[in-house]
Amino acid sequence: MVNSIKKISTTEELDVSCWVKTRNSLASKSIFLLWTGSVYALIPNEKKKHLFKIVGMSVSRCLPNEDHSWDFTSRELTYYLDPKTEQVIHKWDNPWTAETIPVVHVANNPVQGLFKGDFPAQVNGDTTTFVFDLFTNYPNPLAGDARFIEYSPQPTYQATELFKLTVPTSELHDRKIPEVSQVILSWDRIGPWLPWMKMGDRPGQLIYSAQGLKLNSFNELPEWLKAEINNRIPLYKEAPEKILETENITSWKYFKQHFSDYLTGARFPLPTA
Repeated sequence: MVNSIKKISTTEELDVSCWVKTRNSLASKSIFLLWTGSVYALIPNEKKKHLFKIVGMSVSRCLPNEDHSWDFTSRELTYYLDPKTEQVIHKWDNPWTAETIPVVHVANNPVQGLFKGDFPAQVNGDTTTFVFDLFTNYPNPLAGDARFIEYSPQPTYQATELFKLTVPTSELHDRKIPEVSQVILSWDRIGPWLPWMKMGDRPGQLIYSAQGLKLNSFNELPEWLKAEINNRIPLYKEAPEKILETENITSWKYFKQHFSDYLTGARFPLPTA
């Protein structure tokens, strides 16, 4: 029975340049991705709860090295929206603790890495899909600090992120074009409560389900997001022009850096020059 099933795709090892054309551009210019989706709470013995809708973006750049590897540098935002009104929220009524608390939207600057070697991909005729199942496990940067016992006391940060990026096969191998014209993104995440939710050591986890696509320019972002970036955080209109000599920022590190602003009820993301 199994042998009679037609094989619909093949796994191929593709040169790093194919991945760069997918995630960014061989021309080292700023490339934008936009994603939308939902965040659910999953607590043992309780029904799932739709907490937020989300809208996010990434602006990135790839820079070539002499050894055929590529430096990757980016900035990314994700906003939490009311699941019914679909409006960005800056205060959240925690249904489990009955507290109203500030919302700390995602503002990760930078997110950087190194691309090298070959990348496996599922080739299915006209489309090719890069699949990345990432399982992160490292010391929680908030652990051991008495200030964060009510927010994120767990000693270990552990999460799973599942990415799929689908692109036109022919464009990957066309040497005349620096980047593919279309990218369809699927992103799912299983992770702990966000620190700003003030859930402490309560059992449960967050489930993210999102999809996205590549944009041709900044101007294709939603109008409200363009206004937010133009007026408050213009740094996110462009990717860094070189690798920044600083650590990658995560929501946990950002929360730690700006905890005093959180306590005073500041509006996030905080303005940038």
